[in-house]
Amino acid sequence: MKPAEKMMERGLRLINRVAGSSAIDRLGLRKPMETLLYQGAKNGFRTAGAAARTFAATQKLLRPARLGAARGAELFDLSPTEEQQMLREAVQSFALEQLRPAAQAADAACAAPVELLQQSSELGIALMGVPEELGGAGNERSAMTNVLVAEAMAQGDLGLAVACLAPAAVSTALVLWGSATQQAKYLPAFVGENLPAAALALQEPSVLFDPFKLATKARKQNGGYVLDGAKSLVPRAASAELFIIAAELEGQGPALFLVESSTRGLSIEAEPSMGLRAAATGRVILEGVQLPADALLGGADAGTYADCVQLARLGWCALAVGTAQAALDYLIPYVNERIAFGEPISHRQAVAFNVANIAIELEGMRLLTYRAASRAERGLPFAQNTALARRLCADKGMSIGSDAVQLLGGHGFIKEHPAERWYRDLRAVGLCEGVLLV
Repeated sequence: MKPAEKMMERGLRLINRVAGSSAIDRLGLRKPMETLLYQGAKNGFRTAGAAARTFAATQKLLRPARLGAARGAELFDLSPTEEQQMLREAVQSFALEQLRPAAQAADAACAAPVELLQQSSELGIALMGVPEELGGAGNERSAMTNVLVAEAMAQGDLGLAVACLAPAAVSTALVLWGSATQQAKYLPAFVGENLPAAALALQEPSVLFDPFKLATKARKQNGGYVLDGAKSLVPRAASAELFIIAAELEGQGPALFLVESSTRGLSIEAEPSMGLRAAATGRVILEGVQLPADALLGGADAGTYADCVQLARLGWCALAVGTAQAALDYLIPYVNERIAFGEPISHRQAVAFNVANIAIELEGMRLLTYRAASRAERGLPFAQNTALARRLCADKGMSIGSDAVQLLGGHGFIKEHPAERWYRDLRAVGLCEGVLLV
């Protein structure tokens, strides 16, 4: 059976399984799920790439479409809903069955396999954050859902998860802060048959990067803007068609700009790093890049930019939680099956206590991340909660990665086991979107 036929067969099995579930009607999810399955089925027949895409409005919007804040529960409860649990299980299955086996080769090649990126887009993750009126399947802000998806995806591989989820960061920003013109021009591509490669570019190549003190500059000129500077560690930079670039707007402060990759003055440089190699990170160089007036996202509002940074950091927390969970799930059977001096090494108190500490720290990371996400999707202040989650996820994430290498002994040092890759990837959590100082 050909790969395309296998993909179609899997898609049909999924459609039959989901369509026959009584839980969909009980939760009132029949219409949004049908939209997801319809778009996913169409995406399964995609054959061409997106190298020569031209973004154009397919409809005229009188006003931008926004997702409403989620309704808060009467009791404090961060348990996923039944819908979220179903989505998380589907993404986790994809991550463990598809991403995990491909992770080592992708890390060595510094690139994600094209077929995996296509399969991830067919999951319909981007649709969940786009309002129904714009062709998506969302009806309220979904920060918690996004965190659950990122966590599940990272259980396969953090670098591949970043590559798969990068376009969703751009579509989410367009929904939250895009004008009617921007949404009409760009969002149809994210709900169509050919999901574009896109990325949010905040990071800069500086030693102690602070996202609120940007070296990339923007100035007004001839009714538009001119950008100069450089962005680093941008996922899928070489293949991306659309960027959201953070730059210091002269006289106003940090702002976000929509920049198409074909814009004159924009170039890409390879930037392989210690971790996140599967994300195919690169450096985006901006030299006199001229943009129209409507390229400014969110009107240079300070609150909009701050929320963007916090949501990006929250995403890294979720990725850290997922990768740490993968490490714990790998360690438990290993220490129980590894025999030394006639017994499993888990019988040694030092080993058993270390694994127990990883589980404890992981639950703390998860709780703080979920707490920040739940406040974000309800429209409540969440900067402090995100800061606490990021501090814990950065510190304990690196610690868990290091402990995983240690507990595997000599196996932790070789690429036959994934621990060394998880260790390298987890170190990015405290670097991306602003360096955490000790």
